[in-house]
Amino acid sequence: MSKYTELYNYLMNRTEQLTEEWYKTIEKEHSSGVYVSSNTEEIRLVKEQNNAFHKQFFQVFLQDEMAAIKQFEEWIVKVASDQNHLLTPAHQILKEYYRTRDQYVELIEEFVSLHKGKYSQADINSWNKKINKIMDKVTVWFMEEHNKYLIKRLQDHQELIYELSSPVINLNDHIGILPIIGDIDTTRAKLILENTLEQCAEKGLDVLYIDLSGVVAIDTMVAHQIFQLHNALSLIGVKVTLSGIRPEIAQTAIQLGLSFDKIPVTSSLSRALHYNPESV
Repeated sequence: MSKYTELYNYLMNRTEQLTEEWYKTIEKEHSSGVYVSSNTEEIRLVKEQNNAFHKQFFQVFLQDEMAAIKQFEEWIVKVASDQNHLLTPAHQILKEYYRTRDQYVELIEEFVSLHKGKYSQADINSWNKKINKIMDKVTVWFMEEHNKYLIKRLQDHQELIYELSSPVINLNDHIGILPIIGDIDTTRAKLILENTLEQCAEKGLDVLYIDLSGVVAIDTMVAHQIFQLHNALSLIGVKVTLSGIRPEIAQTAIQLGLSFDKIPVTSSLSRALHYNPESV
């Protein structure tokens, strides 16, 4: 039996104990997210994930390094996208990776002490070097995946917020209002265009009042999106009136050379509601 195989078997026989010791020694008062859950199923799952990590990691003592790292892909993608891990701060996750690495180093010391004189310091250094090298690679890979899913989650939430922040409200069966509040960047302007078209078509509207009194800034790109929205709505038979353009936005529009002369504009929503778009 080779020294790597003997070490591998020793480590694999300790995976359950490693997991229990790891979870028991988590400093829960200084941790958060997945590590402090009181839910029995969530605790079972995080222990299962930790144990699976051990079993996967110890393959490095039998396989080529690149092959062993490659086999981590399924575990990394699955755990990095886990909702409980996405709710856990990155520094907490890194802390537990480092604690796990310490467990492995201690376990190797324990293994060597049980086989006094059989393994040299060079063997110990080689094993510890392998552990550090693989753990660093796996940790970086995991954090890259974790960050990718966090960004995707943030983008999804932002899109939902944008969608909920641009509702078309019915006044009656054929007339609606679109109140827009807050900053409008290019992404939000595009979503407003898409969502408004869809909502107007679904509601069967003939007239839409777009109130901009809650918008404090506008640029050329955003104005272009408003023009596009007006043109697109016209193509599906919806007449548009803008209302509530703030003085500072009007001033910016003039400075940028923007012209709203092809779109009916009123000073306030109350005036817009008395405006007769049929006369346009």
